[in-house]
Amino acid sequence: MKTIVFIPARYASTRYPGKPLATLGLPDGSRKSLIQMSWEAASRIRGVDAVYVATDDDRIAGAARDFGAEVVMTSQECANGTERCADALARSGLSADLVVNFQGDAPLTPPWFVEALIDAMQADPSIPMATPVLRCDLTTYQNFVEDRRNGRVGGTTAVFGTTGRALYFSKEVIPFVDPAKLPDPVPVFHHVGVYAYRPDALASYVAAPQTPLEQLEGLEQLRFLETGTPVHCVEVDARGRVFWELNNPTDVPRIEAALKSLDAQ
Repeated sequence: MKTIVFIPARYASTRYPGKPLATLGLPDGSRKSLIQMSWEAASRIRGVDAVYVATDDDRIAGAARDFGAEVVMTSQECANGTERCADALARSGLSADLVVNFQGDAPLTPPWFVEALIDAMQADPSIPMATPVLRCDLTTYQNFVEDRRNGRVGGTTAVFGTTGRALYFSKEVIPFVDPAKLPDPVPVFHHVGVYAYRPDALASYVAAPQTPLEQLEGLEQLRFLETGTPVHCVEVDARGRVFWELNNPTDVPRIEAALKSLDAQ
């Protein structure tokens, strides 16, 4: 099964302009851009045929080529990463059985998260797309709650049925858990913003207009749910590693601390 990875990256982020080129401090004292760290993380995934940075910005493209990445230039009209992946696939003329959308703001994403998606879709050809979910420990759950309490949009939570089929995704912390009865791990699932799609699912997605819940929540995956395309959630295990995306500038210290912890293991 031929699998290619696109890392969609745009400069004009509302919450964090220029985010792909923001640098993070590494344990050895050096600094590296977010897009380079994400590309290096994606390059460690087993069973992938190629990894490309997909962007509409010459600054990001230039930086990516400088550290050795292949780049596909995309339209400035792409509304989200899924549209950018679809556009990159169409413009590049590449063929693939699976397309992976690997977020450029999540350098802490372990390769086995994506490998689990690929395995699930190989095992069940009826799955049009899949995405990982990670059960929250107390620290991650408290980070979610703290962000919302302070008016920040942090990570996304996912609710899914017994077969793994997604019911909803939200930037609110769902489902509600009584704070007086918090177990550890918490029965709240952190949605890891990585997707694996079959090409026909991507084509159907871009053929549909933006949907109401997608626009309200600002979550691209809701268009699949609202138009009737099943989204399969694959529960993954962090294996003791901290996972968090860089959604806001305040997330930089969290990720740098996680990198130091990872280096010490």
